[in-house]
This record gives sequence, C-alpha cells and structure tokens, in this order.
Amino acid sequence: MIYLTLFFEFFKVGLFALGGGLAALPFLQDLIIKYGWMTAEELLNMIAISESTPGAIGINTATFIGYNTTGIAGGITATLGLAAPSIIIIIIIAHYFQKFNEHPLVESAFSGIRPAVAGLIASAAFELAQGGIFELNKLQLNQNFKDFFDYKSLLLLVFIFIAIRKFKQHPIVYIVFAAVILNFKFKVG
Repeated sequence: MIYLTLFFEFFKVGLFALGGGLAALPFLQDLIIKYGWMTAEELLNMIAISESTPGAIGINTATFIGYNTTGIAGGITATLGLAAPSIIIIIIIAHYFQKFNEHPLVESAFSGIRPAVAGLIASAAFELAQGGIFELNKLQLNQNFKDFFDYKSLLLLVFIFIAIRKFKQHPIVYIVFAAVILNFKFKVG
C-alpha cells in the first residue's frame, strides 16, 4: 500500500509542479508533513544533496524521499511516479504541438504558466532561506529584528550568490566551499 501511495503522491507532484525540480519543493514539503516521511530539516539536507549530485533535483529528491521511506523499491517507485506525468505529457505534446504551437490559446496558456512557475520557485526559495538564513521561530513582537537573521549564513549566501554570478562554476564548488566554511565556523565559533 505504501508503494501505491508513494507512486500516486509523486505522480501528483510531477503533474502539478510545472517548471522543474525547484517548483516541486512546496509540493514535496507538503508531502513530508502530510505523511511524516521526514522532517523539514531532513528535506533541506536532501535538497542540498540533490543539488550537488548529478541529475535533476526533482528526480534526485523523489528518489531520496522514496528510499528514506521504504528502501530501494520506494526510491524507484517515487522516481517513476514523479517522471510518469512528464513522459505522458511530452508524448501528447509532441504529437500535437506542431499543429497548435502558434494558436492564441496555446500562447495564452504559456503566458499564464510562466508567472505561476516563477511563484512556485520563489516560494521554494523562501522555504529554503527560512531553514538556512531566517529564523522565524525567533521572531517575536518583543524581540529585536536582528534576531530574525543568522548573519553568518546570510553573509555566506550573498558571497556565494556574487561568486556564482561572476565565476559561473559548477554548483558543487560552492556547496563544498560553504560546507568547509560552515564546518570551520562551528569548530571555531
């Protein structure tokens, strides 16, 4: 029964998370809360691992969640569930797209999909920042606003953002750099 649940839940994620793996993150967060498959912190760690390993982040995260839930069979089931809608939709689109790609209705649909995808990705970015930069649980009406931020992590985020824009290295370079810096921070600080 758990395998059917994994497949159909990840099928829904794959069907509705337009825009790729980052757009799927809000859906994945809802899943782990709904079923208790892992904590939000474990999901953040899996996203970090998924981002640093070869392959699509959505597929990697689905595989990790499925594996974490029921082992290898769960990883395969979740991955197939996530990929199935894309495969089905691409086959259908490939068949009909040449006939309708310049139709006003199709153009209007894509005009609506783009901002929706941007919103999903922005929501996922906020969730990631909330876990790594902003400490919402510390923000109280009677506390200072400065308690809301982990300033060292925020500084590291800004530094890595600038480095990515300037040097355009592979993401693993920045992930390793951040891990080394944060490890040093925790040992020294």
